[in-house]
This record gives sequence, structure tokens and C-alpha cells, in this order.
Amino acid sequence: GSSLEPEEHSMELLAMPEEEMPLTAAPSPAGCQLFGYVGIEAVLDQMKIKTMKTGFEFNIMVVGQSGLGKSTMVNTLFKSKVSRKASQPGQEERIPKTVQLQSVTHVIEEKGVKMKLTVTDTPGFGDQINNENCWDPIIKYINEQYERYLREEILITRKRKIPDTRVHGCVYFVPPTGHWLRPLDLEFMRRLSKIVNVVPVIAKADTLTLEERAEFKQRIQEDLKTHAISVYPQEDFDQDPDDRALNDRIREKIPFAVVGADQEHQVNGKRVLGRKTKWGIIEVENPAHCEFPLLRDLLIRSHLQDLKDITHNVHYESYRVQRLNESNRP
Repeated sequence: GSSLEPEEHSMELLAMPEEEMPLTAAPSPAGCQLFGYVGIEAVLDQMKIKTMKTGFEFNIMVVGQSGLGKSTMVNTLFKSKVSRKASQPGQEERIPKTVQLQSVTHVIEEKGVKMKLTVTDTPGFGDQINNENCWDPIIKYINEQYERYLREEILITRKRKIPDTRVHGCVYFVPPTGHWLRPLDLEFMRRLSKIVNVVPVIAKADTLTLEERAEFKQRIQEDLKTHAISVYPQEDFDQDPDDRALNDRIREKIPFAVVGADQEHQVNGKRVLGRKTKWGIIEVENPAHCEFPLLRDLLIRSHLQDLKDITHNVHYESYRVQRLNESNRP
């Protein structure tokens, strides 16, 4: 009788349903727990040191009519004279007959971090009586930078670090009319938003009252939605829930109502950037006066790397696929 007990016990184990069978602990999908310090987190320090040595590149384009403060805004953005000199002192600036693109490159350093900044200005855009196809030189320039990068990339022996001249962000200056967007503004953003990250801003927002500014901003948002124009940050590219929540708050405030200034004034014992008027000083970096701090945070402090990633993974990738398909056709 005792010799049959183990067999009966084993038969009972076999008869148990699968859900009651004891299972071994499977590895957690989130990763296993370490019993001591390994040093994986030091990878972040390595990346930081390498980036500080090599530096990085950022290319920005400003588009808008003459007199909207594009050069002043860029100088205010980076707190240095990085934009082009419009003209020599004492000389009048002549409006070019066609859209001309002028690029200025500087190396900016802050706390050991070097950034090669390229600012591309578009004098002559929207200044003519007939502005038909005035966006063609801008589209051609952006595609030329994609083509230059593509040629370097498909070489058999290519450089370890390909020079990046692609436009990572295009800041479009909307005139502070207080009405709806002009057909020129709509057509430009409709065409350019497909090949580059477009960030619309309301130029010289100090010429509008707070009520006019809020109403104008709402009208611009309605225009963009009606014409299916996707400006940066694009809703289609939000993957992480936290990023989506942050970008939703940004999209509610776009276009930013900005004011640029390159002169400092004394306010309550402090030197601040601002514009002096008869009724006071408009502080550029004061969120209560204008939305310039929001634009600076978007372009530099929070979304600079995201601008570069979308340019490389979306806009450049679509251009690359198109070019390679054309070359493979018989």
C-alpha cells in the first residue's frame, strides 16, 4: 500500500488544472532589480561630456515682412547680436525686388556648452505689390539643405559627423492687424508646414490691446484649423502622454504674441530688456507684458532637441524617400 502513494500523488499533480499549477517567477518586463551599484547612470554623464566637447548645431529661419522686428527678435532670443545688420548707419535699407535669403552663422557658448547657430533671414518676403510664388525661394533653400545632407549620407566613405545645415525651425511673423490671417500667410504656412517646423508669432504685439490680442489669436487658431494647417508642435507626433499634455498647453497659446527689444532700461533697480513708451516700459521677459518667454522656452529650453528630431525623422525622411524613389525609377 505504501508503494502506491507516490504514484497517486504524481497523478494528482497531473490532474491539476493549468491555472492552479505553480508557476516560476517570470522576469519583470520593466527590468530586474540590481543587488548593488553598477554604474549604468554614468552613461548620461558620458553623453553630456561628449556633447560639450563636440557641441551641436541649430538652424533657425525667420520669415515675415520688413519692419516686423525679425532681426531684433532673434537678437533678443539669444541675447546677442546674432542677426544680420540690415544696413550701414546713415543708409536706407532698400527692399529687394525678389526674396533673397541671407544666412549668418555664429558659435555661442554658455557654461561650457557650444552651439553653432545659423540664422537665415528672408528680406523681400511679402514686400512687393505682386507676391505671387514668393515662397518658392524659401522652399528651394530648405530642400537644398536636405539634398546636401542626403548627398553626404549616401557616400561610400562618409564623414563621421555630417555637417547639418537643415532648417530646424521657421518662425513666421504675422503682422498685428487684429483681423483674420491674410491669404499670403495661409498659403505660406500651408506649403511650408509640410517640409519644416513652422512656429507662428504675432509680431509687435504691443500695438494691440489685451482684448484685441486675445481675439486676434483666437481668429488665427480658427483659420489654421479651418485650412488644416499643422504648425509646431504637431499633434500627430505626440507619443508620450506627458508630452501630449505639455504640447496641448502650448497649442492653446499659439501663436505667441511677442515683443522684441535690444536695449536695456532701469526698472525697480534692475536692468531689463524692454521698449520705452510714454506710459511706461514694456518688459520683454515679463510674462505679464508679452509671451516672449514662452517662445524662448519652446525654441531653446524645452523643445530644441525635439525640433531637431522631427526635422530628421519626419521632414528629412519624407524628402529622402521621395528622392530615392525618383532615382530608382527607370
